[in-house]
Amino acid sequence: MRLALFDLDGTLVDRRSAFTNAISDLTRTHGYGPDVEHWMLIHLADRAGPDDFAQLSEIFNLDESAADLWRAYVDRMAAAVTCRPAVLDSLARLKAASWSIGVATNGASDIQRAKIRATGLADLIDGIAASGDIDVRKPDPRLFELAAARCGTQISRGDWMIGDNPENDIVGGHKAGLMTVWVRGRPWPESLSVPHHSVDDVTDAIDYLLTHPPE
Repeated sequence: MRLALFDLDGTLVDRRSAFTNAISDLTRTHGYGPDVEHWMLIHLADRAGPDDFAQLSEIFNLDESAADLWRAYVDRMAAAVTCRPAVLDSLARLKAASWSIGVATNGASDIQRAKIRATGLADLIDGIAASGDIDVRKPDPRLFELAAARCGTQISRGDWMIGDNPENDIVGGHKAGLMTVWVRGRPWPESLSVPHHSVDDVTDAIDYLLTHPPE
């Protein structure tokens, strides 16, 4: 059984639009002003964790606890995040072809798993490794190795990493011994080694895996 590891945010799910919708809903329902909303949009744009909401609560002297704010954010992100039906269908085809499917993602464990459950991805994924599980972030090879282990296997020849982040997903995947597919979108730094394959959409990456034998 061959292994395909996927990044989550920006690859399998659309975090960007979910993020702005979640922040807008959170500030509206809690009655926060534009200063709080602007702080969250700037400081949480790339990633968010419980410590960020402790900082938010302290800076703006909010009545809600950091834990309650974090939970509210997690719930709203899970409600707002989407995974396109075409992506779910492609993953189902990959699974039907006897591939093991894993997710290697940076982020707090509870919010990343909430996204996976909310989008229907949980039914298609064999194992998940979030950086919050072991306090190790991509591009550290240990996160990819943990994702493989949670799929009941280990990284071997012919296994792949698919993601949109040149350093975290592609360089990290290389270091872990994986073949890589880059989902274009971010600028590619000239100093980095090139991926094995590049596509415009994660569904194209899955099509490539399904039609190309192990290298």
